[in-house]
Amino acid sequence: MKATLVLDNGMRFEGTAFGCEKPAVGEVVFCTAMTGYPESLTDAAYAGQLLVLTYPLVGNYGVPSHEVKELGLEKFFESNKIQVSGLIVTDYSEEYSHWNAAETLDAWMKREGVPGITGVDTRAITKALRDGGVMGGQIIIGDAAEQPKGEAYDTINLAATVTCTEPVTYGEGEKKVVVVDCGVKYSLIRNLVARGFEVVRVPYDYDFSALAYDAVVVTTGPGNPNLYGATVANIRKAMDTGKPILGIGLGNQLLGLAAGAQVEKLKFGHRGANQPSRLAGTNSCYITNQNVGYAVVASTLPAGWNVMFTNLNDEAVDGIRHEEKPWLGTQFAPEACSRGYQKDNLMDDFVKLI
Repeated sequence: MKATLVLDNGMRFEGTAFGCEKPAVGEVVFCTAMTGYPESLTDAAYAGQLLVLTYPLVGNYGVPSHEVKELGLEKFFESNKIQVSGLIVTDYSEEYSHWNAAETLDAWMKREGVPGITGVDTRAITKALRDGGVMGGQIIIGDAAEQPKGEAYDTINLAATVTCTEPVTYGEGEKKVVVVDCGVKYSLIRNLVARGFEVVRVPYDYDFSALAYDAVVVTTGPGNPNLYGATVANIRKAMDTGKPILGIGLGNQLLGLAAGAQVEKLKFGHRGANQPSRLAGTNSCYITNQNVGYAVVASTLPAGWNVMFTNLNDEAVDGIRHEEKPWLGTQFAPEACSRGYQKDNLMDDFVKLI
């Protein structure tokens, strides 16, 4: 069936529907990763968005089984469902071949009610977003009329839609790490448990100050960080204890807000496994995995805070660090960048602080 992507600037891209044949609206963004669509589609930081994959061939290695679990979490995914509102690709492969595959991407998207479009020029869409910035859009199936645009992405509390509803504990260990779930990736929980920590995952706005803990990790997630005042207030309470804090993605931006800095929206965001990030004070550039739409404004960081990483594509702040306290944050996922920041792995650095 015919499907059309309509951008808010009036541009239209007509292709063929796959997945669930239903309309969808959302903020249109692009990701430059060449592999990993099962992980990307289940990354909660994409909630409320229509995802354009720049790599042309998608679906050729299928989708792994949801039955394989570790710590009660699906082993091959970053959450328990597809988080994107829709998927846009150039060439969807109806046949797949992979030792770990259990079904087609089409079948998975149908079952979870997520629409897709194939047969469109994703290079042209990406250029439009790079020139005009991310913008709203919608997927139209057949000859249906355009849908109401609804609330603007920046005004929706998306963290509330992806967070856990009550505290959950994973693993055992002498030291306990509170993970503030703004849209946590399962790989982070697995990484911390593998390092010997007991992990307590709490909702994004949960006041964890009464808990006994040794460190705090504020996770990545979707939406506008300026809307999450309760999370920022809880981070400030954690700062009063002097205990280690790590912010990842959205969590890095929330840490910046808690420090007193400002956060701004990026023109088209950093989404992909190939974002170049330079460590401050060095000529070392690391290839990082990111999925962010906002960044801390460097000039607004208060005394005692420094920029730790800078994105070399647009000079945006990719990480911050306090000069004396054990508080740091990065735009990239330190548990998912084995090809990048590994000489002095950031997760190892954080663990040493605990």
